[in-house]
Amino acid sequence: MTRPKRIGIVTGGGDCPGLNPVIRAVVKTAVQDYGMSAVGIEDGFNGLLGDGPAGLIELDGPAIRGILHQGGTIIGTTNNGHPFRFPVRAPDGSVHMEDRSALLPQRLQEHGIEALVIVGGDGTMAIAQQLHSLGIPVVGVPKTIDNDLSVTDTTFGFDTACNICMEAIDRLHTTAASHDRAMFIEVMGRHVGWIALSAGLAGGADVILIPEIPYRAEQIVEKIQQRQARGRNFSIIVVAEGAMPVGGGPSMLPNPFSGGRPSLGGAAQRVALEVAGHIDLEIRVTVLGHVQRGGSPSHLDRVLGTRFGHAAARLVAEERWGQMVCLRGTEITSCAISDAIGQLKAVDPLGQLVQTARATGISFGD
Repeated sequence: MTRPKRIGIVTGGGDCPGLNPVIRAVVKTAVQDYGMSAVGIEDGFNGLLGDGPAGLIELDGPAIRGILHQGGTIIGTTNNGHPFRFPVRAPDGSVHMEDRSALLPQRLQEHGIEALVIVGGDGTMAIAQQLHSLGIPVVGVPKTIDNDLSVTDTTFGFDTACNICMEAIDRLHTTAASHDRAMFIEVMGRHVGWIALSAGLAGGADVILIPEIPYRAEQIVEKIQQRQARGRNFSIIVVAEGAMPVGGGPSMLPNPFSGGRPSLGGAAQRVALEVAGHIDLEIRVTVLGHVQRGGSPSHLDRVLGTRFGHAAARLVAEERWGQMVCLRGTEITSCAISDAIGQLKAVDPLGQLVQTARATGISFGD
């Protein structure tokens, strides 16, 4: 095919600081450098595959003006817009999954969209690969605050999330010291502990618990007691939401908003309860939750998002379908989307960052 004249931009999965800089850079590069136009598909693929009118936003100059510093995404996103398992609500209120992928080429053609820039994490990139296999021209941009995609050195959103967690740890430090408390801070990290490790190291945590290193409660107790013996009558324990004890699994709680089905949660509360009877400090638990995803992107995430967006538009212009932009060292390059979804990038328990943390006195509870 010849160079596309009109491209669609999709943001899928969870929101993330830096999405708007990506959108802005894709549009500016596509329009100014390659004479293309761009349209945003609202709420993932829902904007094209839903039963109602198409949800499309013309991404012209006014639409992207002033969005560089904004968190979230101006075109919306969702975790429930999978083209191959699209949720459809029946008249009786029940929901069933339907494969609507065959509709996508038709809907794209109806709106003159000749290629897609798909921005998302591993789940969204898996969708992008499936669409590429169907012959739909796609280019990928990696997005996740968890920093768990193996083919890129870092992803935008991660730095902002770490800064938010670091600031929370800083604030809790002062109240912990003032009240002689053990503060347990739960941060995001379902399968990997990059946020907990990076923010905990930067915030001067005393204990960091991550999914990659199962913990023993008695080791946490010992660390707290060692600090007390040195006159340090408070401790900061940073807990990734996917942290688990030796021989156990991650913490799961009934979710009243999903019919009571268990979902990930309560990791910090569980650890706090495990050590509560063995230390004589007051205990407080803080769960940061979705605050880690919100707000204005950091300097690093604005720059990285802009670089990724520019590179994605260039891949479209060069018709390099099935490729995803990524950061290797200091250079933006690309790789096959299929390579990006092969495995998660987990923290190496023997790696340099963990070794540095241990050398500065941080315990991992092992």
